[in-house]
Amino acid sequence: MRDGKVRKRAAAFVPQPGARKHRELRFDQRYPEQVEEARKLLCGLEGMDIDAGLVPCSLSIWYEISTYSLEGLEAALVRQGFRLDNSLYSKLMRTLVYFCEETQMRNMRVPERLIKKSHEVYSKAWENHPHGDHDETPPELRQDR
Repeated sequence: MRDGKVRKRAAAFVPQPGARKHRELRFDQRYPEQVEEARKLLCGLEGMDIDAGLVPCSLSIWYEISTYSLEGLEAALVRQGFRLDNSLYSKLMRTLVYFCEETQMRNMRVPERLIKKSHEVYSKAWENHPHGDHDETPPELRQDR
């Protein structure tokens, strides 16, 4: 709950349509004090919502991927001296989220093709494509005599 609003909390590592993402930042359990320090640091970012994590030593964060990425946020925290959870599970999930966010951002930058025009484009390409029965003999030499 933040600003009096109860936030719907989807699991952090499941597909989430749209640009608003909910992620879980997991910190090394040997440094539990870093969770509160990270919360204070991240609260200063515009458009970032932060809440207690679903598991100990974690933070739940919500952000727009057009503004932030999990990879960028985690890299910034590591540069500041924060220690993230480096369990195999966390590394795998982190890598998967990085890939998904990067792919979604790349797809958001690509303009949508016009569906009505696509048939026209393929028809023109087909007309110009040499077909298997194409005879390269000039028409004047193809006449039967």
